[in-house]
Amino acid sequence: MKQITILGAGESGLGAAMLAKRNGFAVWVSDSGKISEANKEQLEREEIPYEEGLHSEVIILNSDLIIKSPGIPEKAFIVQKALNEGIAVIDELEFANRFSAGKVIAITGTNGKTTTTLLTYHLLKSAGLDVGLAGNVGKSWAAQLVEGDHDWWVIECSSYQIDGFICFRPSIAVLTNVTPDHLDRYDYKLENYLQSKFGLFKNMGMRDKIILNAHDALTAEGLKNNKLKSEMFWFSTQKEQLKGASVQNDQLVFKTDDFTVSIPMDKLSIKGAHNQMNALCAGMAALLAGIPAEKLEEAFGTFRNAAHRMELIREINGVSFVNDSKGTNVEATAYALDAYNNPLIWIAGGVDKGNDYTTVTKLVEEKVKCLICLGKDNEKLKKAFGATVSEIRETQSIIEAVNWGQLLGAPGDVVLLSPACASFDLFKNYEDRGEQFRSAVNELKPETIA
Repeated sequence: MKQITILGAGESGLGAAMLAKRNGFAVWVSDSGKISEANKEQLEREEIPYEEGLHSEVIILNSDLIIKSPGIPEKAFIVQKALNEGIAVIDELEFANRFSAGKVIAITGTNGKTTTTLLTYHLLKSAGLDVGLAGNVGKSWAAQLVEGDHDWWVIECSSYQIDGFICFRPSIAVLTNVTPDHLDRYDYKLENYLQSKFGLFKNMGMRDKIILNAHDALTAEGLKNNKLKSEMFWFSTQKEQLKGASVQNDQLVFKTDDFTVSIPMDKLSIKGAHNQMNALCAGMAALLAGIPAEKLEEAFGTFRNAAHRMELIREINGVSFVNDSKGTNVEATAYALDAYNNPLIWIAGGVDKGNDYTTVTKLVEEKVKCLICLGKDNEKLKKAFGATVSEIRETQSIIEAVNWGQLLGAPGDVVLLSPACASFDLFKNYEDRGEQFRSAVNELKPETIA
């Protein structure tokens, strides 16, 4: 019996442990932190041994295979020691892939990948296909495979997850864009991050399909160093694509050698230029998967996006409060800033990931009337926009930030939480930050506005 060690007992680790156990492997779960009570109870029900608060090298280095959480970097001591011992270290998605006969639509990119993933899944499911949703959104793929397989899987892949791929091969892959992000994980070298994203395509063959951004400079750069075997389709909101998807005369137009499909833009339930790009990617992927054009138009209108993505929480006395907590990098925040023509009270800040704020200087100058810095270290934000924004405040309390938004807002203004940073200085994650924002906004009372 082969011995598998799972490093990390979160969602993906627990799923991998369950799938491994059901397929006859001897499983050991090791987490250097504290395992949640719910996950410990699940491990005990499954009779899977585990440890928390340490990594026992004697057991781990006696494994035939290690499956690590995507959050654990390859540089981690125990991972490096295992690799030096010649033990394969993979990701949960790589492991799950070995137990699925379904075709995969894999979606990655710095921005837009979650919305594109959710929309692609919705389009396929609405058309009646047998489809599952997994990866960096939704439930663990491995855990779902314990219950059963699907004909299709739509999987969101982060760069961290791609780094653990060995044999993972999508039938259709989407790269929405590449902008600087997570550079702390990649030695602060953009080329390392770019190469990680292109790792999604490394096992794809001539019959597979790849969807790429026609105007993304870093995608073009990546193509110089990576020879792709698969058929390529391009998307653009600026220029007609003879093989791919584009915006033309208020229509979403999808073209291949076999079909041309046009969908009126007003059929989209999600708004903004960035969501047009997400719709082009998702629609192209869905059509390549074989859904009928008439099903596509109907499904575009019934899609509802996930929380924390330009989500209108409430309007109070004409001031709108918008939760874009998922805007964890500068490019994502640029989309949010650009989506509004109203004066903005912008709440930003958190853990900087090597951000270059010069790319949004013009947008901020045109649209932001006040910047509220929400973080433990706001110096970089203040320095970037001190000469651009007339009023800058800083706080470590999201309640105070929201109250200031209400105080400073006038009818027609938008109070926009779009941090351009990671959340880990003050919050558990971007969801926690978004939920705290929602709670603070819902506590506001209209009569308190001056």
